[in-house]
Amino acid sequence: MDLKAKLGRLRAPLGAGMEPSKSHTLEVLRSRMAEILAPGALAPAPTLADPGLTTLPFALRELGGGQLHQRLERLPRSHRVGRLVTEAARDSRAEMLALLALDPTLASAEPARFLFVDTETTGLGTGAGVLPFLVGLGWFDADGALVLEQLLLKSPSEERAMLDHLEQRFSHASAVVSFNGKSFDLPLLASRRVMNHQRALPALPHLDLLHVARRLHKRRLGGCRLGQIESHVIGFERSGDIEGSEVAARYTHFLRTGDERALEQVVEHNAWDVVSMVALVGLYGEPLSGLAAEDLVELARTLRRGRALERAAEVADRAVALGAGVEALRVRAELAKARGDRAWALRDFEALAQEVDEPAVRLELAKLYEHWVKVPEAALAVLARGTGEGQAAEARRRARLTRKAVGPRGR
Repeated sequence: MDLKAKLGRLRAPLGAGMEPSKSHTLEVLRSRMAEILAPGALAPAPTLADPGLTTLPFALRELGGGQLHQRLERLPRSHRVGRLVTEAARDSRAEMLALLALDPTLASAEPARFLFVDTETTGLGTGAGVLPFLVGLGWFDADGALVLEQLLLKSPSEERAMLDHLEQRFSHASAVVSFNGKSFDLPLLASRRVMNHQRALPALPHLDLLHVARRLHKRRLGGCRLGQIESHVIGFERSGDIEGSEVAARYTHFLRTGDERALEQVVEHNAWDVVSMVALVGLYGEPLSGLAAEDLVELARTLRRGRALERAAEVADRAVALGAGVEALRVRAELAKARGDRAWALRDFEALAQEVDEPAVRLELAKLYEHWVKVPEAALAVLARGTGEGQAAEARRRARLTRKAVGPRGR
């Protein structure tokens, strides 16, 4: 068959020239394909939940000038998260929290009036398409009990009432506490208020516990997700929790079907986040008795960054006593040098030089031997092992030390 004939067959109606049985089969196939390709055929219609059936622990309230679904739960003062009691957060030391956060504005905030905030959203980022559909809040009431409040948008139309209610909560707080809220939760809430033509939330000191956790635990744990901190720092393991990546899809399913069961785990996930933050504030407000030895080393370094040298030295002493090893010895030596305690610095740098083969440690020893102990021979012995200064600087130091070692007789 030539090319012209082949093209002619391709242009012919499908089934032309075929036997009747084959033509019938093609008609059946056409019919089935039409059914498959019909609008909505690939996705079955959602099964709508009974609107009278409520499985979530929320009540419809008139809040912020509109309707809003609210959950309120008052936890006893003895409530524990792992080995920590949430009540400790109320009495935590704001000055210590300010040092760990490297934020002096937190020093004057009252922990009893902290507002703990966590959001669940329809996506990542803080763009116009991201909606905070569930906001978890925590605060202490006049009796010292922790109040857990959650605000759920069963419809996006409830958002304005939720944002108005948040403004009231912020106005009674001394500071806001979050976990990664500086990068996510607070900027998102700020952008949503702009989109709803509302004024900015009251400006408050902000304790972002993620930043504190990274300073204290990252060297030991590697990552600093809240679940890791719960497990490895406060001894709490969640049961039946969901991954954060599932949250948005569950809310979308809820909006399409009204099936509240899709949100049950999301609500509990959010509640755990809030209460765990409260427990962490209690720990960080009195960290000496609750942190692992390795974390105490990082606590000492953080306190040094905050210029609390005496406190940092106390923490470093405790870390050494608890067996935190070389890093504890290193930070204590560095703190002794920073505080001008050269006798202690010499002792620790000598001990450190026995444990590690580091030119920087030998350089500190050489300086102490030369300028404080004034034993140039000892400094020369250390210099012979290498101090990492560079060839020219090391040659100058060696020449100076040699002159000092020879003394007047060599002049």
